[in-house]
Amino acid sequence: MQGSKWVIRLPAVAAVVVFAAVMLPEVSAVRYIVGANMGWTSNVNYTVWAQGKHFYNGDWLFFVYDRNQMNVLEVNKTDYETCISDHPLHNWTTGAGRDVVPLNVTKTYYFISGKGFCFGGMKVAIHVHNPPPPPSASPIRSGSSGLISTIRGQVFLPALFAVAAVWDSILLLL
Repeated sequence: MQGSKWVIRLPAVAAVVVFAAVMLPEVSAVRYIVGANMGWTSNVNYTVWAQGKHFYNGDWLFFVYDRNQMNVLEVNKTDYETCISDHPLHNWTTGAGRDVVPLNVTKTYYFISGKGFCFGGMKVAIHVHNPPPPPSASPIRSGSSGLISTIRGQVFLPALFAVAAVWDSILLLL
């Protein structure tokens, strides 16, 4: 009898999984490893690395580097251009050499490595945009097919999931 409960519940579980996949918003945040396989180190052209990438609000930068020699400092544009690390806006260095920076403001971020490494090219400017809007739904055609589609999408599917949940609850009582 115990095995039959699992067989009967499987459709309800599948319905819940499908419902969650349809109803949850798409997660679009991306984690970029700065410098890709080279990491945050000297002799890498980070301007070239950043070209062609679209950074959006909600993305992350992941800095991987030698913790004994380098650091990750967020600076203003002037300090970025002159490689001055005396007054950073934020020191993202945690001491592990594996620092994650959330890009949660739409702006241009300027990162440098102090200790003289900026002069060797260890700096990157990241311009963060708001994410593009989701694609718009195609318009519903007038006529009976549009009404049927609306009823199916707004009434039938939620009702189907409700029935599956009630059915699963009843089986728990047996």
